[in-house]
Amino acid sequence: MTARRLPAWIGVGAAAVIGILTAVQARINGQLGVRIGDGFAAAVISFGSGLLLLIVLTLALPQGRRGLAALTTGVRTRSIPLWMLCGGVAGALSVATQSLAVGIIGVALFTVGVVAGQTVSGLLLDRSGVGPAGTVAVTPARVLGGVLALLAAGVSLVGGVDAPPVLVVLPFLVGAGIAWQSAVNGRLRQRVGTPLTATLVNFIGGTVVLGIAEIVHTVVAGPPASFPPDPWLYLGGVIGVTYIFLAAALVAYTGVLLLGLGTVVGQVITSVAIDALWPTSAAPTLGQSLLMSALAILSVIVAAVPWRRMPRDRR
Repeated sequence: MTARRLPAWIGVGAAAVIGILTAVQARINGQLGVRIGDGFAAAVISFGSGLLLLIVLTLALPQGRRGLAALTTGVRTRSIPLWMLCGGVAGALSVATQSLAVGIIGVALFTVGVVAGQTVSGLLLDRSGVGPAGTVAVTPARVLGGVLALLAAGVSLVGGVDAPPVLVVLPFLVGAGIAWQSAVNGRLRQRVGTPLTATLVNFIGGTVVLGIAEIVHTVVAGPPASFPPDPWLYLGGVIGVTYIFLAAALVAYTGVLLLGLGTVVGQVITSVAIDALWPTSAAPTLGQSLLMSALAILSVIVAAVPWRRMPRDRR
């Protein structure tokens, strides 16, 4: 059964909160990666701390225990397919890219690459019916909103980027993965009855993937020399649990694209503010950032507002 839709302004507002948390997490994980000189280790710390919190919540809360029982039954009976358990792969890519890139290119430049990936992937996923909301029509307004989001991403790249090309390409892949992750986690949430269990599965998969990557990196480059004592650098996991939980609960009511575009509003505005207060060497200029933000917000308005045709005057 298709979930009842929320009013567009509520859906966008809730998604914007997810975007704010995403931008803050990106900066925290990016700074941790720079401080310890190992982006993969920073990503493991972020995902691993989130996983520990989720295990405690799952065992402590009745809905967590019910969801875990439903998950176990679904996997055993194969009513939950393997692909619904793989959202954590996209989460691992997201956190690893934050840790590797954000400390160099800044939050805003990372964000616009994510915007482009989310927009393209969100349109395709909604049209194909992968998300829990089922098949969502790709209307001209939604396409125009997506084009504006891509234009916002392009504005930040005018004038060139003083960073390795891979650090610019990776955020696009992260955006595509985030849209797919939201769809997969939303479907899993429908099967197990709670976003808590869907988030737990996401963090288990992500921690495993990142743990393997860190082992390989340690063998090749050696372990981190030291870890900074600042407590705020280790909050990335808690923030990640919060926004992935919210996304898994919200996507059934908004669709993948609207969730992604609403997230863009909070993410872009917060990213611009963070980079203005705490700039990095490859961050876009303030003028580029402001224009990018305006286009991103306009893209959400165009895609989210239920435009209606004016009735014809039949005389």
